[in-house]
Amino acid sequence: MNKNQVKKVTAFRFRRFARKSYSVFNSLNKAVTIGVLAGCTLTAAHATSVNPVEQIAIEISTDSIPPTELDEVIVTASKANLPLTMASKQVTVISSKEIERAPARSIEDLLSYVAGVDILQRGPHGVQADISLRGGSFDQTAILINGINLTNPHTGHYSFDLPINLSDIERIEIVQGPSSLVFGASAFSGGINIITKNDRVSNSYAKIEGGMNGLFGAEARGVYKHKQSLHTLSAGYKRSDGYIANSDYEIINLLWLSRFQINGSSLEFNAGLNEKAYGANTFYSAAYPNQFDDTKGIFMSVKGETNGKLKLIPHIYWNRHFDEFQLIREGTINVPSWYTNHNYHRSDVFGMNLNMQYASVYGITSFGGEIRNEGILSNVLGKPMDRSIGEYTKSDNRTNLSYFAEHTVVHNMFTFSLGGLLNYNTAIIDKFSFYPAVNGSFRATDNLSLYASWNKATRMPTFTDLYYTTATHAGNTNLEAEESESYEVGLKYSHPFITASFASFILNGKNMIDWVKADADALWESKNHTKIGTNGVESTISFDLNKWMGHSQPFTSLTLGYMYIDQNIEESELISNYRLNYLRHKFTAALQHEVVNNITFSWKFRWQDRIGSYIQYIDLQPGELVKYTPFGLLDVKVDYKLNNINLFLNANNIFNVQQVDFGNIPQPGFWLSGGVSIKM
Repeated sequence: MNKNQVKKVTAFRFRRFARKSYSVFNSLNKAVTIGVLAGCTLTAAHATSVNPVEQIAIEISTDSIPPTELDEVIVTASKANLPLTMASKQVTVISSKEIERAPARSIEDLLSYVAGVDILQRGPHGVQADISLRGGSFDQTAILINGINLTNPHTGHYSFDLPINLSDIERIEIVQGPSSLVFGASAFSGGINIITKNDRVSNSYAKIEGGMNGLFGAEARGVYKHKQSLHTLSAGYKRSDGYIANSDYEIINLLWLSRFQINGSSLEFNAGLNEKAYGANTFYSAAYPNQFDDTKGIFMSVKGETNGKLKLIPHIYWNRHFDEFQLIREGTINVPSWYTNHNYHRSDVFGMNLNMQYASVYGITSFGGEIRNEGILSNVLGKPMDRSIGEYTKSDNRTNLSYFAEHTVVHNMFTFSLGGLLNYNTAIIDKFSFYPAVNGSFRATDNLSLYASWNKATRMPTFTDLYYTTATHAGNTNLEAEESESYEVGLKYSHPFITASFASFILNGKNMIDWVKADADALWESKNHTKIGTNGVESTISFDLNKWMGHSQPFTSLTLGYMYIDQNIEESELISNYRLNYLRHKFTAALQHEVVNNITFSWKFRWQDRIGSYIQYIDLQPGELVKYTPFGLLDVKVDYKLNNINLFLNANNIFNVQQVDFGNIPQPGFWLSGGVSIKM
């Protein structure tokens, strides 16, 4: 994209209803006195014999909280943040230790090791991947950084264009099932919340690595601590020549974080930049192997949080994404005469939300709202503009307004919450929709808890769903919003030796959106399916082998995971580009052990069986319909630690298995890389 031609224009053209609604929302902020129970207070209260709600009125010092409770992760599976064991949903947490041990080079690689996550990789190492949960599509998963919803309204293909290095991450929370009440309307089938490090221990970090196929990467992070403030700046760079023709890539990340403590309250600033340029071999059409994508994402956010019995948590954020897509990469010879211009897009998201909570002896009441504006400028997507802006000749804009309320009762034996989201979008005239949520958990013993939940959610079509029309695709401006309803029951078991979880779920969706065609010669059409029903189970079990078998043997830990999904899909005779191709089975295993002192092996295995098919192209022409075949991959990482220095070696796809996550795009075979990192 010739960015010098792009003039600065306003990203927000709020419609009359949105302006009025914002005024109401702003007045609500000023008029209501509210509060919140701090996560650590709630956790400490749970560990005592006193009713946790009554504990609110007590000033608790850090020293009075049992150390075991301090170690427990507080997750965002509801508006009132609760310890992981009390969450009334299936929540998977990937810790910083797991991230350090994994033979992964991106967040997408990490998520592929989770049984409950479906990764459709187009390019490796964070180039591009579609992430879906519980048989949903990649557009139905909300993606967040520190609670900031960065889900891309242009297309979910770009939702993981995030300015995050693996070394920046404290943990990743994967909340399964519809979560509109928690993460907003876009969390149709769940949400993935990436939490960055609050690094008050180290002052700096650096890593450098290299490997096959011209792979090179470097990361650096610096931390400055001054009295009641913490400032972090990190940068990352990675590149490769590619494993097949036109699969080269170059990625740059910058992330800034500042946290301030002000008279017991906190203020947090986040800002980031992500740039990618990559060969997109057959990414969107197998007839064009020389595609190319050049993207840039920028985001900023400000978050405040008061302290004491009453809390107020306001949040303001902005995210802008540029995309220049070349169907035929510049420099390609014999370009057809009909191809005269690339596709240019710029999407903007601006949002303000206020999370308010009041705690009393009757429970924790959370309420508030969010206003979120989504807009796009493009030469392909949207409605014609009266006056073009640089390359942009089309645009569209919509505003989503939501109000939420949830009441949570916390007791020594059970947790129960009841709430809902009232949602309005300016793209749907004169229609408010309500999405309730009921969640409960029962602590049967000190080790075993049972839970059940019922949730509803929605998702608006992306601008690509609505407008993308070419010689091979036909958008649909009459698409309706998707809606889902989910039922889930499960159990969680926690023991010093073993932790385990099991969930059984039913997810019913209507007006489901997918790109489909009746036969190989037809156009891809964006269409609402009448109904899709999803049934499944998900389970994990982890063994702490050191505690169980003692330190005299070399094995440290073993984790096993399994997911099974079955879908009842109307009009299943259609050829699906995304939605009808789901994982029927996925099994994962992770083993860590030591060979000698300071040398650790981390093995990761996944096996998956995908339902569905794709049209196989031969010599750039459509051929026969081919079903997806099961495959298994084995990766390993070897670490050697010497004080603050860590030497590592990654071997991915050890057995050089040929596989595709998405039709006609072969994924990498065996790939060896290694490097060194240092913490100060």
